[in-house]
Amino acid sequence: MDRRDFLRAVGLAAGVSGAGALLAACNANERSGGGALTVSPGGTLRILYDGTSQRLDPARSQSLAITFSGLIHRRLTAWKTSADGPTTVVPDLATDTGRASADGKTWTFTLKDGLKMSDGTPITSAEIKYGIERSFDPAFAGGLGYHKTLLEGGTSYSGPFKSGDLASIETPDAKTIVFHLARPYGDWPWIVSMPAFAPVPKGKGTDATYDSSPVASGPYQVASYTKGVEIRLTRNPNWDPKTDVARTGLPDEVVMQLGQDTGVMSQRLLASGGDDAHAFGAAFVNPAQLAQIRTNPAAKDQLVTSKSGALAYLALNTRRGPLANPKVRQAFQYAVDKTAYQIATAGTADLAGPVATTLITEGIVGREVFDLYPAPPTGDVAKAKQLLAEAGYPDGIQNLDFPVSTANNYADKAQAIQAALRRAGIETKLRPLDDDAWQAVATGNDDNAYDLTLTSWQPDFPSANANIQPLFGTSEIGNNGYNISRYSVPEVDALIAQAQGTVDPAAAGKLWAQADRRILQDSPIVPLIYTRNSFLHGSKVGDFAIGEFPAYPNYLQMGLAK
Repeated sequence: MDRRDFLRAVGLAAGVSGAGALLAACNANERSGGGALTVSPGGTLRILYDGTSQRLDPARSQSLAITFSGLIHRRLTAWKTSADGPTTVVPDLATDTGRASADGKTWTFTLKDGLKMSDGTPITSAEIKYGIERSFDPAFAGGLGYHKTLLEGGTSYSGPFKSGDLASIETPDAKTIVFHLARPYGDWPWIVSMPAFAPVPKGKGTDATYDSSPVASGPYQVASYTKGVEIRLTRNPNWDPKTDVARTGLPDEVVMQLGQDTGVMSQRLLASGGDDAHAFGAAFVNPAQLAQIRTNPAAKDQLVTSKSGALAYLALNTRRGPLANPKVRQAFQYAVDKTAYQIATAGTADLAGPVATTLITEGIVGREVFDLYPAPPTGDVAKAKQLLAEAGYPDGIQNLDFPVSTANNYADKAQAIQAALRRAGIETKLRPLDDDAWQAVATGNDDNAYDLTLTSWQPDFPSANANIQPLFGTSEIGNNGYNISRYSVPEVDALIAQAQGTVDPAAAGKLWAQADRRILQDSPIVPLIYTRNSFLHGSKVGDFAIGEFPAYPNYLQMGLAK
């Protein structure tokens, strides 16, 4: 999974931005003159993207279910997004979202009738099993890999070409697929919405060329792929819209234009000349441009902003020096100035995103709103000093090591944090690192590599599981795991295991909310803000909306006006 503040969902540009005062997702397609833009079948939808390539091989993809690869590949389940409610899991190739055994370790799915791939191959349980098995081969690594440790025997399996059959995936007949998990896991219906669960015809995908010419199961197939230039998708003649609740498949073609300059991209979309009227930007609109756009009334119809997004947070190394003391870490909750962080992020508070007080992000089922450390957004310096004195540091703390990535403007954001902490007598030494070096320090095995650091996190799927376990499970410390606060509490690990093994979503949600509170009592991180993302689209692009989760537009629902 991607562990930064953006997801490699469709290669979205790194950055955090937003303009909450401009346009909320719920009225994204309201026109200035009133009413919604009416879309119809046909036309060519264009996607402007600043990257030079895309992973189209489902085994190698980290794409979210609602983004580019979802136009090409279907999975057992899909996501239904909403601007006024949580994202839900819905059947895709399967007839339902899965049937669990009483112990939550066995999941059974039945496929819909009459499904075919773009080359005419019938979609049976064998094609799905082969696609999943293929994702284990090291030659096709890089995709989202939750299933690799969840499937029984997965940790020692190396794919069909080296290890043969994976016994924990059974296909008793052409329409039935059964998964045997190593432990109970209630979020398995979300896992099977990930790219690796797309069908692959037996014998296909044996070399790297599959990454540019995969066999399609979605509404579009790859007609051409010129790296650095464009990817052109045309209709898959074997896609049946009556079987697909997640995709409208309205445009005749979809073209992703690669290697686009983000600044020029925004200008083109606002002008909406020619083909650009039928285009949208896959990159976030940067804060400097947002400040200009918000003064342009004509741009209102073309800008869509998420309500919130990734959790930006300050991680405190619970295994190092003074920060091993929970009371010291609690002092940080009051010492930070979240308003200053918002300004450092995007210039103004409303552009940056709302202040955060919980670990579970907005738009996730089961999230509860609470604040264990109530204070003004600018902080409570007196309270921070009081807690430091009670912890045995009446004169403050000196020389805390504060490595920070130079990517995504983190250096400027870290300076805002540093200045706020200084007010409470907490002195830090900023240590700028390029992103690869920062990743090595933050996710490496040395518990003494740093005192605190700054990052963000957005889940890979719409469950509190993906908020909590990767950041606070003991298993995620070191070895490139993202528990960078080095937080390890047996009670929390047990609560995580209990929640993961609970099949009923409502019951699981209560356990995750309990875990949220329990973890924050120990203050391993300071939640800062829920970052906002903003996107521009051309004047003829409709059904362009951002749901409560994730903070990206749903590519699968868009259409064009004539």
